[in-house]
Amino acid sequence: MIHLSDVLHKFYPNTEWGIDGNSYAGLHWSKNNKIDKPTEEAIQAQLKELQADYESKQYQRDREYPQIQEQLDMIFWDKKNGTKTWEETIDKIKKDFPKPE
Repeated sequence: MIHLSDVLHKFYPNTEWGIDGNSYAGLHWSKNNKIDKPTEEAIQAQLKELQADYESKQYQRDREYPQIQEQLDMIFWDKKNGTKTWEETIDKIKKDFPKPE
């Protein structure tokens, strides 16, 4: 879930603000900012953009790769034994949770 604060961090870096809750009505924009407070419409459009990006990457969050130490161990033993354990493990994860086209 994307929050209003995520939008503010991404699209308005180096600005000062506070927020009560997760709604535009609770947004307090600092007078020290060099840009004007964004409109609610602009914030909503950016929120939708971030939410769509977040949802499009669900497959990445679903992929549970082995810990890096375990992967390195697999690679070491694959090289020693002429096996493909690491490659098969990663291929299966990617097959089970493919990147959308």
